[in-house]
Amino acid sequence: MKNGFTSAGTRRWRCLNCGSSSTRKRADLTRRHTLDRFLSWLLGKDSQAEAAERVSDRTFRREIEWCWQIRPTLPTVTIPPRCVIVDGTYVGGWCLLVALDEDLTPLAFQWCSTETQAAWGALFAQIPAPLVVVCDGGPGLNAALKTVWPDTRVQRCIFHVLMNIRTHLTWRPRTVAGQTLLALTKQLSQVQTPEDALGWLKRLNAWHSIYGRLTRERSYARRRLKDGSWDSPTGKQWWYTHDRLRKAYRLLTEIQRRGHLFTFVQIDIPRTTSGLEGAFNSVLKTLLRFHRGMPTVHQKRVAEWFALKQAGLLQTAHSFITHEVINPPVNPRPRFTEPDPSPELYGTGLDASEGLWLRKGWGGRT
Repeated sequence: MKNGFTSAGTRRWRCLNCGSSSTRKRADLTRRHTLDRFLSWLLGKDSQAEAAERVSDRTFRREIEWCWQIRPTLPTVTIPPRCVIVDGTYVGGWCLLVALDEDLTPLAFQWCSTETQAAWGALFAQIPAPLVVVCDGGPGLNAALKTVWPDTRVQRCIFHVLMNIRTHLTWRPRTVAGQTLLALTKQLSQVQTPEDALGWLKRLNAWHSIYGRLTRERSYARRRLKDGSWDSPTGKQWWYTHDRLRKAYRLLTEIQRRGHLFTFVQIDIPRTTSGLEGAFNSVLKTLLRFHRGMPTVHQKRVAEWFALKQAGLLQTAHSFITHEVINPPVNPRPRFTEPDPSPELYGTGLDASEGLWLRKGWGGRT
């Protein structure tokens, strides 16, 4: 029967036959409670001292130490989503690729060193091919889409298109052609209907009919240097005079040629990745600032738990408590199978630095 509590707050039980009093411990419940405290602190803005409650922050760190071994994952996506928004952000030197649906619910994530075709392919392989994907056109992304999702339509982020054009033209182009092309790019945000898209393409063609000759103009070097290169900015015999203007124009035409510019006017989908930036990336960076100073491996755990929380699956956290997490395998100490290459400390051999032999000659004597 129940017999009150101990001074530590543990339930005390009394035997009706012999009258002895004892307590029971549930290690599984203790671990669940510890994991809940760990997640409450990790996904909040409290410091360790504030989250420790009645114990010291050092004791709190010791109690939650095993929780860092848990690597949460998102469940497998079985139903093809209608729209997927993808983007990458850097966490502690690692690149985190994230895929969200149109309701901004995380579907999958992938860690990598940088954005590559293999990394994007590993992310896309976790999700059935959607109808449309919204992306920023990062390195290796288009190649991965052709390989993993060949039939998926693509919408290039309009904001990133503007940023790419700004890279070539800057915000203050010096030429009238550059100023006109930058103003035309800014008008992409005003396109709402297929008629607006058609009007924008007509204005782009009108720009090319007026300034297109500038994208083809070439400059030639006057002399050749002794090493065989030409006295030119590129080291070649000729180069495009308005190279940055040419790159900006060809960027717009290439995106339109692939059909990645106005997909949103045909299908009701987001035109930018700003929803992902605001609902996931920026919130994650704010959370990491609350816990600044963490090592890289702990920052990765924060990102993984945050993805699980944004997916609304934090209630499944207890299912990640496994035997491998509680009792991680201990790596055996390596055994040397070859002789130690370091110098011998004590032995019977002769060493030239010791001088343990007979000397001849007048060295050291006068």
